[in-house]
Parts: sequence; structure tokens; C-alpha cells
Amino acid sequence: MPVNIEIKARCSNPEKVAKRLLELGADHRGTDHQVDTYFRVPDGRLKLREGKIENNLIYYKRSNQDGPKKSDVILYPAGKKRGLKQILSEAMGVLVVVDKKRDIFFIGNVKFHIDNVDSLGNFMEIEAIGDEGEEEQLNDQCTYYMHELGIPEEDLVSVSYSDLIFENDER
Repeated sequence: MPVNIEIKARCSNPEKVAKRLLELGADHRGTDHQVDTYFRVPDGRLKLREGKIENNLIYYKRSNQDGPKKSDVILYPAGKKRGLKQILSEAMGVLVVVDKKRDIFFIGNVKFHIDNVDSLGNFMEIEAIGDEGEEEQLNDQCTYYMHELGIPEEDLVSVSYSDLIFENDER
């Protein structure tokens, strides 16, 4: 089963991070406008991602902690199928919607996102993707790129965008 080790951090200078990624040889796959609809589930997180580049139904579990953390992820390519969001909304209820502009980069097995999230601001994500048993190597890759991109520990975010938006809405 595939394994992700990932970090999320606030990003005060997205242009500088994008420039550094390109200097490191990253492949810029494009800019995507994505709407992630999170549904109410008893465990983990279930979201439907709708974008021009990525369209997936995504179920994942991960602990809320700063720094590199393991995510167990199941992806289902949803394409642009009509009706899926309506079925899930009716059956489970919508928890929150995350609207973002995302720049997507890759260096080997590591995926980078530079995000501008409506109502939250700018963020950076690093996802090292591998297989079970490779967690230590994937963790090392995340840590390496955190340093290469100048991400300070105090900018790390332990929760998902959905949690941040939900917390804002609760206030």
C-alpha cells in the first residue's frame, strides 16, 4: 500500500519557494484551481477534489502533529463525473469546502504544493510518496526539503485546511 509522509506550513513568500523549487530541478506540472468538499465521516477524512489537473475522491487518515507525519491515503480517480458530489452530500453531509489555487511541482517521488487558500492565506506542502517500510527515507526527504526551502519549524501546521476553515467558521 502506498504511504505518504507530509508536512504543511504557512508560506510567507510563495514566489521565493517556487523559484527555489525550480533551482532544485522541480518539474512544474501547472496551476490548478481546486475545490475540496469534505464530507462527514466517522473516522479519517473524505474529500472530493475538483480541479482542472486533479479530480479525485480521497480518503485519508493522519495524526494532527507538526512536522513530517504519515498519511494513509486511498485515491479514486473521479474525473469530472456529475452527480458524485450530490450523492455524497446527500448521504453523508458536507463538513466544509476548501477553495484554493495550487501550484504543483515534482522532484522524483516528492510532490510539492504552493497553495493560496481562500480565507486562510498561503501555504506550502511537501509529500514524499513511497511504499510501506520506506517511512524513514520518506521522512528524511521531507526534512531535507524543509531545510532546502527555508521552512522554519514555527511555520509548520499540524491540521488540514478543512480543520482551519472549520475552526474559523466556529468562531
